[in-house]
Order: sequence, then structure tokens, then C-alpha cells
Amino acid sequence: MVKNNASGKTVKVTLVKSVCGQLHRHRATASGLGLRRMHQSVVVADTPENRGMINASRHLFRVEEA
Repeated sequence: MVKNNASGKTVKVTLVKSVCGQLHRHRATASGLGLRRMHQSVVVADTPENRGMINASRHLFRVEEA
């Protein structure tokens, strides 16, 4: 089931630290957000689910309002 983000808010997430040597769940979080390589940025919906993923591995990401 896909929910549309009614408010239209988005965040830009950038991978600023390598996932090599990180726990499997941190690597899975980066992959789940669509990040594959260092300094790659993606724009994702600002939902509680995405915020939870970002907060779980916040030392790997830089987050900006988009």
C-alpha cells in the first residue's frame, strides 16, 4: 500500500559517510532510501517512516529540506 504525501513535503538526503564497515541494518537503511554511493543525494517524501530510517543511521546522512 502506497500512501501519498498529502502535504507534499520532501527532504534531500545525502550519504556523507561510507557504509563499508557499518552494521548490516545501517547498510540496509541507506539502500532502502535509494543511496548507493558516497555523496549521492536523493529526494524522499518527509514521512514518519523515512524520518525513522534517517534517524536510525543519522551519522551517515546529511538531511536538508527540499
